[in-house]
Amino acid sequence: MKKLTIMASAALLMMTACSKKEKAFDATGTFEATEVTISAKATGELKSFDVTEGQTIEGGTQVGRIDTYQLVLQKQQLETQRGQLAASKRQLSSNRSAASSQQLDLNKQLSSIQQQIANAQRERQRFAELVKDGAVPRKQLDDIDNQIKVLNRQLEATRDQIRSANAALAEQGKGIGAQMDGIDAQVAGIDAQQRQLDDQIANADIVAPYKGTVLEKYVEQGEFVSTGKPLFKMADVDNMFIRAYVTSAQLQHIKVGQTCKVFADYGDGQKKEYAGTITWISNRSEFTPKTILTDDERADLVYAVKIAIKNDGYVKIGMYGEVKF
Repeated sequence: MKKLTIMASAALLMMTACSKKEKAFDATGTFEATEVTISAKATGELKSFDVTEGQTIEGGTQVGRIDTYQLVLQKQQLETQRGQLAASKRQLSSNRSAASSQQLDLNKQLSSIQQQIANAQRERQRFAELVKDGAVPRKQLDDIDNQIKVLNRQLEATRDQIRSANAALAEQGKGIGAQMDGIDAQVAGIDAQQRQLDDQIANADIVAPYKGTVLEKYVEQGEFVSTGKPLFKMADVDNMFIRAYVTSAQLQHIKVGQTCKVFADYGDGQKKEYAGTITWISNRSEFTPKTILTDDERADLVYAVKIAIKNDGYVKIGMYGEVKF
């Protein structure tokens, strides 16, 4: 009986030792967040810049503005030029209308002469019958004939004027049309320059691209900045992920979209558990980073994976963590 008790105790000790050797995690890594460096999109003095490290900013919030005085002056100058071109185009249109009105007057005059000739011809026919009957002297008929000849000469002269006016109007129309086309081209160029200035003025607004926390601030209000100069860095710390490494043997047990347990390691055995989801698995292997422990420490090649978590404010960038698949 004593022998059986010793054997049972030995077996229990072996089981306890084996359980202690079992790891409570399958992979380790560090917590990361999506970080973005916001840079200046314009050049000039930083007129306002309301950014503080550690500050949480909502997406789309304007946090600063670069001086746009010179850009506004350029836009006003372009607007003046555009107004001058519009006035020139109105004058050309007025000239064209005046020429058309002159042509219309000549056409009215031509119609009037034609009507006078028709009336005179009817009057001649009536007097011709009276002369034949001896009721009126021949001289009255001759006067009507002379009047008709004068009217016909006026008619031909008016037609010549109309032909000349038409030719001049056509030539003038070509010139005015060419000038208007030139003005339209200049206006289109000014409009393009104004759109560019509007874009540059809009780029002077410093806007947070998404909700996040300011990690670093590189400039202060009143400094002169140029296009591309970093202004501040922010990160989405609400949605973080841990980058861990697994061996090829572990790959067969994990896939994108799979849920797992993630533990934030605060040291001295203090840990906090989070629900994680695998969002990415590297397609390429790499040599095991020296700071990473894997389930199989003999493995030379590992694969990086990202496991996303919803942060409750306690997980910090760079903190160590563990993953249990």
